[in-house]
This record gives sequence, C-alpha cells and structure tokens, in this order.
Amino acid sequence: MKAETEYLWFQTAQRREFVNITERVREVVRRSAIREGMVLVSAMHITAAVYVNDNERGLIQDIQEWADRLAPPGDYRHHQTGEDNGDCHLKNLLLGHQVLLPITKGDLDLGPWEQVFYAEFDGQRRKRVIVKAIGE
Repeated sequence: MKAETEYLWFQTAQRREFVNITERVREVVRRSAIREGMVLVSAMHITAAVYVNDNERGLIQDIQEWADRLAPPGDYRHHQTGEDNGDCHLKNLLLGHQVLLPITKGDLDLGPWEQVFYAEFDGQRRKRVIVKAIGE
C-alpha cells in the first residue's frame, strides 16, 4: 500500500469564503501514483469545513444562507473566552469537517457535478487542509 500526504494552505481575503479545491485535490492524487484507493480531505481548523456539492453560484449562496439560519452570527457562550466566532464552530459541524473520496484508475472518481469545496467561516489568517491519499 502507498500513501501520499500534502497540505493545502489558505489565507482568504474575506472572513467567509467558499473555495473550489477539486483540481488541487486531483493533483495530489495524480502525484501520489495511486491507481485504486481513497483520498481523505480534511479541514485542520474547527471554523472551516470541507464538503462535496455542485459548483453553482446560487447553490453556494443557498448553502451560506442555510448555515446562517441554523447557526446565525450572534452572542454565544464561546464568546466569553474572548472569541467572536461561535457561529463558525457550529457551521463546521453543519457542513462537515472532512470527506473521503474514491480514487479509481489514478484519478478522483466523482459524479458528473461533484466538486470539492473548502468553506472558510473565520478566515483572513493562514489555515490548511490535509489531503491524504491511500491505496495501491
């Protein structure tokens, strides 16, 4: 079995951004030379998320608004620690911390509209995502 680990670094210009990372993940898979296996893509910060969905601007806006309805900006107990990002932690729980994707014939094996996204909820500082491919 082979394994390849790489880190994708981000420093978003906005506090909240949704970044399509599909091609960056695909490049890690290709460099790994793994033909059959899985790739884990995981946010290494608890105020960010990784998820798979369609790359359509209206849908991304819908996802942002849905997350704000379920975890609105506001006053949270977490803010008693001096932070102001309580809603960002909850949004991580809503959208998910990581995804596990299939590698088939040396490439990501995604559905026709599936794309991999990094969702940043508390950005404007340096953060990373781990990409770990494992297989034969």
